[in-house]
This record gives sequence, structure tokens and C-alpha cells, in this order.
Amino acid sequence: MMFKKFFWMFKKDLLSLWRHKPRLISLFIFPILMIALFGYGMGGSIENVPIAIVEQSHGNITDSTLMAIKDMSLFDVKNITTDVEAGKELVDDGSVKATIILPSNYENISDSSAKTVVLYLDSSDQIASQTIVPTTQGLFTKIGSLIGMEKLSSISLQTQAISKDSSGSSSGASASNSSSTTVDDGSNTNDGSSDSSNSFGLSSSLSNELTSITNTINLQVNRIYGDIEYIDFLVPAILAMTIMMSCMMGMGQSIAGERETGELIRLFMTPTSISTVVGGKIASKLIIETIRAMILLVTAVVLFNITINGSWILAVVMMVIGALTFVGFGIMVSATSSTQEDYTQMVMPFTMPMMFVSGVFYPVETMPWIFQKIAYICPLTYFNDAMRGIMLKGAGLGDIWIDVAVLLGFTVVFFALGVVRFNRDA
Repeated sequence: MMFKKFFWMFKKDLLSLWRHKPRLISLFIFPILMIALFGYGMGGSIENVPIAIVEQSHGNITDSTLMAIKDMSLFDVKNITTDVEAGKELVDDGSVKATIILPSNYENISDSSAKTVVLYLDSSDQIASQTIVPTTQGLFTKIGSLIGMEKLSSISLQTQAISKDSSGSSSGASASNSSSTTVDDGSNTNDGSSDSSNSFGLSSSLSNELTSITNTINLQVNRIYGDIEYIDFLVPAILAMTIMMSCMMGMGQSIAGERETGELIRLFMTPTSISTVVGGKIASKLIIETIRAMILLVTAVVLFNITINGSWILAVVMMVIGALTFVGFGIMVSATSSTQEDYTQMVMPFTMPMMFVSGVFYPVETMPWIFQKIAYICPLTYFNDAMRGIMLKGAGLGDIWIDVAVLLGFTVVFFALGVVRFNRDA
């Protein structure tokens, strides 16, 4: 008898799962998405980082350097220019992550002074910077070694030529002395002094050449936003992610939860429209999330000594816009959810992948190309980009207007779908 009751309870739960199709679909899709994201996204290496190159000289060494950079999987060369300021501007406006500036004396092997290659770097992307700097240093150390070997070979040929000239001069001097019948002691003394002077000049020249071999190429790294720690890179995105999770989970309790308990049905028994109910819930949730966002921001500054390089007011406004976007997303999903559990199962396949493909923990460049494409249809990607722009780069509204426009566009679409699909009788 007990076994029969146990079996019916087991059957009841399975039938309940079968009747709630969104929950059933999520049960299978969500684990597949998560293992794919962890396996491909979190375990990937940074590749195809967009960079630019400034070449101020032309020749074999420059051509070999360009070829070596292009052959590296880390770099994706977007632009090659001869204008230093244009190369820097590409980094400043976010078109590339770094610009490698080759000096004007890069082709001059005979120059004894070191050649200074400048890496003009967008240091706001701390993860990418950690990879770009040592890789670039290693590349130019290798190139410097090859140039040094070429210099050494040149010195060797020069030394051999000088030795042959010296041998020829000595033989000629011996022949002349043997045929001479008059010896001048003062003349001999001057000849010895001349030989000593030549030897000293040769030694000094050789020393300078050897010194130039060891000082072939120096790499100067210009971090345009200073030295940024991982916590500085992480906090803006954590703020955005926290707002996203709070808004979306809160809307599940606010609408789907009230629908499940019957509160929403009783509310609609009064002369109240859908827009009034939805509008009131948006306003209340937005106020709550704005206060929460400000607490998060102040806590990050106090506990982690985070510096906001941009405007505090713009940072708060950006968080309000982000909260509005994800409140709209929550309304869209909860519009037809009959229970809070259904809502949770429907929203998780969206929220969890967004955490990984939107560049919260690692830059988008670490993802396989398919995940990089997915990232640009996720609202959290633009929210993260705007928050990092304000907090790390000191960006103004003119610098992040694209992110703002995209988020507002998502907001309009989410609210429109939520109101149209809203089921007051579910």
C-alpha cells in the first residue's frame, strides 16, 4: 500500500512537469548551455585581439615584424598606418585594444642607440592587457635577438676586413724597411704611436658595436588608463550583473508569484487596467533597484577602494537604465508564467548564459566566435560596456551613447511584448 502511494506521488510530479512545458524544456536546455559555456567560454584563451600598427620606416625588418605580428593568433591587425596620432586615436575611441608604434630608426641596424617600440594600450581591459604586454615583450625580444645576431655577423665581417688590411700594411712596411739604408729613430717612435692609436680606435669601435647589440629594442608600454587591477575590471560588471539578477528575479516574485497565490486575479477584479498594474510594478521595482544600485556602488568604493573616473551621476543614471531594461525583460517573461517556479525555469536559460558571454568575468575575446556573436544580442554586454566606460575610462554620455541607445531599444521591445502578451487570467 505504501509503495502504491509512493508511486502515485512520483507519477503526479512527473505529470506536473509534463504539463508545464517551459519548465520541461528548461530542464534539458539549461544544463547543456551551462556545460557548453564552461567548457568553451571559461576554458578558452584570448585570441583575435584587435590591434593597430604604426610603421614609420620601410624595409626588410619592418616587413618581417609585420608578418610575425599577423601570424600570431593573439592579434587581429585591423589597421596599419604611418600616422602616430591616428594609431593612438584608434585605441582612444575603442576601435582596437592596442597600437604598436615602430620607431623611425627601426630599419637602421648601424645605429648604436636602442630602438624604442611603443605599445599604446587600452588598460581598462585588464585580462587582455595581462596577455598583450608579455606576448609583445617576448616578440620584440626575439626580434631584437635576430637583429643582434645580424649586427654580430656584420662586426665579424668588418673585423676580418680590418685584419686583412692590417696584414697587408705590415707586409708592405717590412719590405720597405728591409730595402732602406737609413734608419730614423724618431720616425719609428711615431709609427709605434700611430699603431697604438689605430688599435685603440678599433677597440673602441668594437666596444660600441658590441654595446649596441645588447641594446637593440626596448618596449615602452603606455597604459592610457593607468595600472588597473582585476577587481577594478570586475566590479563594474558585477554591479551590472547584480542589477540584472535582482530585477529579473524580483519580477518573478512580483507578477508570477502573485498570479500563483491568486493576488493578481483579485487585483484584476477591480476596475484596473493591465497598463496600470504593470506601470505601478515597474515604478516600485525601479525605485527599489535604484536604491540597491547606489548601495552597491558605495559599498564597492568603500570596501575595494574602487575609483570612479567618470561622473557619479552618469553612473547612477546608467544603472537606472540598466534596471529598467531588465525589469522589462522580467515582465516579458512573466507575462504568461502561471507559477513562480515556471518563471524561474524560463528565465534561467537567459540569465546564466548572459553572465558568461557578456564579458562579466572575462573579456568577450576569450569566447569562441559563436559566443562572441551571441554576446552582442545580450543586453548585459552593453550594460557592462557602459559601466566600465564610466568607471574605468571616465567616459561621458557622448562616449557611451550607443550602449544607452541599445539598452533603451531593448527596453521598448521588452515592455511592448510584455504588455501585449500579458495574460491576466493565467
